[in-house]
Amino acid sequence: MEVFSEHPKNDHLLSRVDARVKLSVSLLVLAMVLSYKGLAFPLFTLCISLVLCMGIKVRPKVFFLRFSEPVLIAFVVIMIKFLFSGQDAMFSINPWGMTITGHKDGLMDGLQISSRILGAVSVLALLGFSTPFTELMSALSWLRIPRGLIEILMFAYRYIFVLSEDALVIYNAQKNRLGYSSIRRGLSSFGVLAGSLAIKAFDSSQNTATAMIQRGYDGSLPLLKQRPLRLAEVLFSLFFVVIMGIIWNL
Repeated sequence: MEVFSEHPKNDHLLSRVDARVKLSVSLLVLAMVLSYKGLAFPLFTLCISLVLCMGIKVRPKVFFLRFSEPVLIAFVVIMIKFLFSGQDAMFSINPWGMTITGHKDGLMDGLQISSRILGAVSVLALLGFSTPFTELMSALSWLRIPRGLIEILMFAYRYIFVLSEDALVIYNAQKNRLGYSSIRRGLSSFGVLAGSLAIKAFDSSQNTATAMIQRGYDGSLPLLKQRPLRLAEVLFSLFFVVIMGIIWNL
């Protein structure tokens, strides 16, 4: 539950910045990270995001859980590019009759892709840590993202917590009955848990649709009203984007 919970409950500098400004800056920096040819700018962006996450006091447990999957994906990409792509061989070994070759250019390509992955994830993680979900959805509507997509995201976010609590209850009940005492029983218990969650999700969707129709739902959810943008925030964000653009061009 801590992984999905909203972190921005403390009063810090980023929490007072308009979500539209943060979203716009994040999208521009994200485009720079993904389009950069090299390692320097994505790693620089990663360092800035890490420092800002520490500044807003993100708990280390939540931080490492959020970054565990991207780090694993980046490692897999590096190994695949290193061992199966490239022309400049660094070494070649033949264990058990198989030829394993490491390529220098493949390693560099893998590092570049991995740096983009980690840099992009760090930008999105910082945006998520510093912006409440409702404000983020309101900023997306301001950017003219299709309203249907925003409503689906809001419903999905709402029921992440419901399904997480249901999954925890089922898991604890199975664990108390030794449902995970062996690999075979663990796989069987996991299958029951997944099936139960699928049924609960379907039932919840039906009940929610019925309840909302009875309360006059017409297919449109009200979102937060947008306050006027503050000039200081806009100017500072433009200054930051220009500085990042200069670094990107170096």
